[in-house]
Amino acid sequence: MINLEILIGLPGYQITGIEGVGVEVRISARYNGPVSCAHCGGSHLRSKGRYVRQVRHENIGSRHGVLELEARKWQCLDCRRYFRQRFPGILPCQRASEAFQAMIFRQHLDGINRSRLGKREGIGAATVERYFRHGLKRQCSEWHSPRCPRVLGIDEHFFTRKKGFATTLCDLHHHRVYDVVLGRSELSLENYFQKLEGKAEVRVVCMDLATSYRSLVRLHFPNARIVADRFHVIRIITHHFLGCWRDLDPAGSKNRGLLSLMRRHRHNLRPDQHIRLTAYLEKYPALELIYRFKQRLCYLLLKKHRTRRQCEVLIPRFLRALDQLRHAGLAPLVQLGQTLTSWSQEIVAMWRFTRNNGITEGFHNKMELINRQAYGFRNFENYRLRVKVLCG
Repeated sequence: MINLEILIGLPGYQITGIEGVGVEVRISARYNGPVSCAHCGGSHLRSKGRYVRQVRHENIGSRHGVLELEARKWQCLDCRRYFRQRFPGILPCQRASEAFQAMIFRQHLDGINRSRLGKREGIGAATVERYFRHGLKRQCSEWHSPRCPRVLGIDEHFFTRKKGFATTLCDLHHHRVYDVVLGRSELSLENYFQKLEGKAEVRVVCMDLATSYRSLVRLHFPNARIVADRFHVIRIITHHFLGCWRDLDPAGSKNRGLLSLMRRHRHNLRPDQHIRLTAYLEKYPALELIYRFKQRLCYLLLKKHRTRRQCEVLIPRFLRALDQLRHAGLAPLVQLGQTLTSWSQEIVAMWRFTRNNGITEGFHNKMELINRQAYGFRNFENYRLRVKVLCG
């Protein structure tokens, strides 16, 4: 007798015969391991008949592997209930072994589409999708802890025109996606955040300047410090500065060369670019003052890894800048001052906590690639499972 565990990796079986039929290799086998009741676990059993169970198994060379197992119907003498024999490596009511389903999952994950893989293995495209979804759920349960990470990043991304935006929750400490939720408003996310586990363990939450996310975090994460994302803060400052520039010089703001120079920080300008920008600003003294103020504010917010004492020196400078914005007299600058004032605590926290949402934005690029490779998703749950496995 040949030990089937050595041949195809199933323990406790013995081969009783091998036969080649067309493109299939039929392996007759018998399970010699212990049998217990599927309901109560009892071992006092009575045989009520024999039958042959056929299941698809991993390929043997270029041929399809089929297992023909000698099975029995049993009656448990302890609980008096009937059941059909269970086999290790084969789930109940399944026509394929777990090894075959794992093989289909790996090949479909590697890029073979459903129709081609189904024709190659002699199964339907829907069966390929079902095995693939089962593999995603299994890996999700094995890899992802249900408890919230200590350092959390929250951001939104576009899903479909019909279903709108989705919210990404990212574990910034371990660089992986924690979960993806459909919607971005407080109403659509309220039910999900109520069911989260380990919310009291979250210490830092990084986000952009979205008031809906901030109110949700304050409500559901009582011990978390909210940290504004530095990229989004600098971007909103640049956006309002460009709006002020359009009010002062509508014609110059349409010059793409000057627009590129205005957006950059001073240390990113070449000498010739610096000379060109200086010559332009000399024509508009008011714009030059606003530009220099914007540069000082950006360099103030770009500081990182600051201690508590260093932050005590930087905070008065930041508050003076906010006061100047609120009294600037120009609508874009006044609006900018109001926005930064409402987010002042979260912005100041950037100097102490170095985490940012750049990791989450990087995962958004990968999620967009997943969406393109699948030619779009109709079912959000399928999309969520793929993201959690491929970005985890």
